[in-house]
Amino acid sequence: MTGQELLAEHVSRFNAAIRSSNFETLLELFADDAELAFEGVPAGPFSGRAAIAAAYREHPPDDEIRVLAVTEDNSRLVADYAWLATPDVRAGEMLIDHGGTCIRRLVVTFE
Repeated sequence: MTGQELLAEHVSRFNAAIRSSNFETLLELFADDAELAFEGVPAGPFSGRAAIAAAYREHPPDDEIRVLAVTEDNSRLVADYAWLATPDVRAGEMLIDHGGTCIRRLVVTFE
């Protein structure tokens, strides 16, 4: 799987999880020892799939995301994103370090 395909799958599963309140399939994309961090909000960081699962369970996001632009450099993607409520307004970026088949580290910034 390419980085862009992994990003597309992450966004698809994230948005499906928002609609269903079930984040299990989203979590399958994270490595067992993955890291999740947020910048601009008082949460995290979270280390390991179990901690990431608990974070989503205890503080689930409430809006879907839309990718506005993507750049890729080796095993790192940088994706500008918007919330579905304001689909043309950049909300921040997702920095994804991946191993091709899984997310190793995800940093989500909020503006």
